[in-house]
Amino acid sequence: MNRITRDAILGIDVSRDWLDIHCLPSNQRLRLPNSEDGHARVGALAKSACALVCFEATGGQEWRLWSALDVAGVATRQLPPAQIKAFAASRGTRAKTDRIDAELIARFMAFRPDAGRTLPHEKIRLLRALVSKRGQLVETRKRLLAQIKAHAKLGSDDLFDVMDGDLKDLLDRQIAGLEVRIEQIIASEEGLATTAAILRSVPGIGPVASTMLIAEMPELGQITGEQAAALTGLAPIAHDSGAMRGKRAIGGGRRPLRHVMFQAALVASHHNPVLKPFADRLREAGKPHKVIITAVARKLVTIVNALCKSRQKWTTQLA
Repeated sequence: MNRITRDAILGIDVSRDWLDIHCLPSNQRLRLPNSEDGHARVGALAKSACALVCFEATGGQEWRLWSALDVAGVATRQLPPAQIKAFAASRGTRAKTDRIDAELIARFMAFRPDAGRTLPHEKIRLLRALVSKRGQLVETRKRLLAQIKAHAKLGSDDLFDVMDGDLKDLLDRQIAGLEVRIEQIIASEEGLATTAAILRSVPGIGPVASTMLIAEMPELGQITGEQAAALTGLAPIAHDSGAMRGKRAIGGGRRPLRHVMFQAALVASHHNPVLKPFADRLREAGKPHKVIITAVARKLVTIVNALCKSRQKWTTQLA
């Protein structure tokens, strides 16, 4: 959210093996290996040019480079791929190569110097990895339970009973182990522990939702409520033109966080003393269930953002 300006910008397209680099304003291009040596050379180039280094989120390919540059004291930004894609379309760029992508990333950063995310500190990165792995295992367990039910309906459950039972026990132990490690990381740092306590004081926000908020939205408490809703993809997007008023919809944002907030909103819409009456009013007005849960989730995000900003726990008066 902080605007950063630099004399130069290095746009990098990160792949498994290579770093394709486009330098602005010189328009110099180069390719370096995605290795420790390549990372060191990028850091030296950025420091000599007083440059801001930017790259897309690539599912983890960029993390080693990001960490190395952070250690070297180089300013960096991770940019959303959807914004780069839209920027390319606005320029009429249809071709796609690593060199073209690197230039688009650099030019987008020059156009939007306030865009992107800075590197979270080490414990947030570790927390995010653990939360992501837990989510994968929970999804695997969910599919396994569905398969167990299907076997029972087909009468074939005896064939797989022992195998499915062992697999479920293994998944249960691994998920429990990850949850213990997550709690240990949060408890090991006063700031994270305080934030977790504030989040969990809100009716509807449990351990999973609070951990996901800490891991996926470290900006919480440092931004406005509208920005928090936008980051989670819960802000309504207008579709108006002239006299026509289109249907509002949500989209974008950080999808894993949005899904968890929907689950929290389901609980809050029935048990939160402030949000339950709000949800009831929407139901009485005939609003669809999805609209109600989305509205509750959006209010929940703005509430926890405000509480984190003031560093106060939930009370009905504060909400």
